[in-house]
Amino acid sequence: MTDPRLDLAISDGVARLTIRRAEKQNALDADMVDALLSLCRQIERAHVFAVILTGEGGKSFCAGGDITSWSALSPDEFGRRWLRDGHLAFDALTRLNAPVIAVLNGHCLGGGLELAACADLRIAEAHVKIGLPETGLGIIPGWSGTQRTVRRFGAQIVRRMALMGEVLSAEQACSLGVVDQVVPQGDGLSTAEQVVDRLRARSPRASELTKMLINAAEGEERERVIEALAGTIAAASPDLAEGLAAYRGKRKPEFGRD
Repeated sequence: MTDPRLDLAISDGVARLTIRRAEKQNALDADMVDALLSLCRQIERAHVFAVILTGEGGKSFCAGGDITSWSALSPDEFGRRWLRDGHLAFDALTRLNAPVIAVLNGHCLGGGLELAACADLRIAEAHVKIGLPETGLGIIPGWSGTQRTVRRFGAQIVRRMALMGEVLSAEQACSLGVVDQVVPQGDGLSTAEQVVDRLRARSPRASELTKMLINAAEGEERERVIEALAGTIAAASPDLAEGLAAYRGKRKPEFGRD
């Protein structure tokens, strides 16, 4: 599935994913959530070594879920479709093999912060405000705003944002570890490109494996990581070639015991 409001450009081993809905503060509706999941699969198959995620304009990185998209849903539809589909898309973004760099070039609120939390590195421009305002609307931060954000930022700062409604400046967010770097307004993308240059000099395979292990240490996709790593080792073993040859030759395999 594609959506013109999510622009994906892949070149020279780098995927650049831009939310293009500035007139709605880059808020995500149901079709955009579905498209995000599809684009993550496309990025994975492209074997890129870095991903840059940002929003168009400069006012909002992402305002989260479009209220007009979810407010008309029944409670059952809200829980079973809206929240579930958001988790599927955000999980796919988090679990991309390549490091993801989020450029917060505008305010990052609610689902926008949950989206940014999927990244491995967050670069915030100096004018940005960051928070989780959902409880002020009578709803919860439902796209892992009480789970992944706690694992990545710590429970206390999530309490301050989600329960108390505290909105952080970029500098405050950096001092608390919610973002990794603050740059002048307009410098976010160029700073991300500098990070990409550093990544370019490193082993893509080693970086991919290291990201998987860090995710597993955080409790992110631990089961898949363990089986993927073990499966890769098994697939590289001479035993696989012997097992397949025996299967095709309709004979018993003769595995080495070294």
